[in-house]
Amino acid sequence: MERDKLDFGSGKIKSLFGAMFFPTLIGMVFNSALNICDGMFVGHGVGSNGLAAINIVAPLFLLCTGIGLMFGIGASVIGSIRLAEGNVKAARIIMTQAYIAGAVIFCAVILISLLFTHSVLYALGCSPALEQLATDYLIWLCPGLVFFYLQCAGMMLIRLDGSPKYAMGVQIVAAILNIFLDWLMVFPLGMGIKGASVATSISCIVAGAMVLAYFIFFADKLKFYKLKMSAKSLRLSLRNIIYMTKIGFATFIAEAAIGVMMVTGNYMFLSYLGEDGVAAFSIGCYLFPLIFSISNAVAQSSQPIISYNYGAGHHDRVRQALRLALATACICGVVISAGMWAGASALTSIFLSPTEAAWSVTVYGLPILGICALFFAPNITFIGYYQSREQAGLSIFYMLLRGVIFMLPGFILLPRFIGVAGLWLAIPVSEMLTLAVIALGYLLRKK
Repeated sequence: MERDKLDFGSGKIKSLFGAMFFPTLIGMVFNSALNICDGMFVGHGVGSNGLAAINIVAPLFLLCTGIGLMFGIGASVIGSIRLAEGNVKAARIIMTQAYIAGAVIFCAVILISLLFTHSVLYALGCSPALEQLATDYLIWLCPGLVFFYLQCAGMMLIRLDGSPKYAMGVQIVAAILNIFLDWLMVFPLGMGIKGASVATSISCIVAGAMVLAYFIFFADKLKFYKLKMSAKSLRLSLRNIIYMTKIGFATFIAEAAIGVMMVTGNYMFLSYLGEDGVAAFSIGCYLFPLIFSISNAVAQSSQPIISYNYGAGHHDRVRQALRLALATACICGVVISAGMWAGASALTSIFLSPTEAAWSVTVYGLPILGICALFFAPNITFIGYYQSREQAGLSIFYMLLRGVIFMLPGFILLPRFIGVAGLWLAIPVSEMLTLAVIALGYLLRKK
């Protein structure tokens, strides 16, 4: 395997960011395309209730994504600082501890989902009309979740090890495989929503196996390390796990916030517009990971550069990386927002036929939802910057602002004052207010 040559400590910031950003962006776009195609096949093969059922299960999937990214970001930030200090052994120990801790949590989530499926689904906003479809999707999704954790946590660590192209390859292979299997199982095999879930599980297993193979056979510095089992070692492991959880917790909140957004939105859209409203909102939720992925590609590409140079004490390089990341985030936000305004009808037609009632609701709402990208991309970049500098408190606070503190009241209050438009505006307003707070805080600290 030809390794990418990246010198985080002395290479040009623009060149380093470009070498990280484009593979990361391509991989994440493919990953988002996976979700969109999943929705497309289910929407046309099962109908709007199939889309709504997947949207019920999606917050659980996002919870698992959040756990994986939390440990991946935490281990990557700490590991990059240890590598900057020349302590390769400590970086390997951190990576191994992260994988073990996350796998234990994932297994617990899967077990609860399988044992208490009915209760879990109704807690996520399920209705009797959607219960069977949501159950089929959840049951067959669970087998792939452990491997999905290997993929989530592994992406940041593989990039830190100097192989962003391999990380991109993992995501592309998983996306293409999932798209093919979605088509095969939903249409020729006629397995419906169960087939879409099986396809997702298989692609997660393949991607997880590729990540595992990398760390076993191809890794440069970041390899698994055999941990000691003495009482002292276990205490140190627990301390490290708590610390990397603290560093990566803002990323967990980001994914959990999307889950909160989905659950709250499901309830509110159901109360105002019924099942058709939930189906329309589900299409917005299918597209939101694309917004998140493009924005997160900026943050994840700058993270190892910022963390490494922060650990090495190169503060001018840290500031250069932040300025470049923010400029890129603003450009991405404008492009995404314009695309959702101009292409609302085309995007909706990917998932639904114009003859379905949910189609017109979606075409009306997507341009409004797209406004959030203007603010979301800089928000995620700033939050990633504070994570990379081990300022966990700030990153967690800002993520709570955008994902909970501003968003929940928005969903509840805005529809009462301005009607259905308020349902779609809750997320853009939350992101706009958060960016105002972040920018004010940054300027005050800088002064």
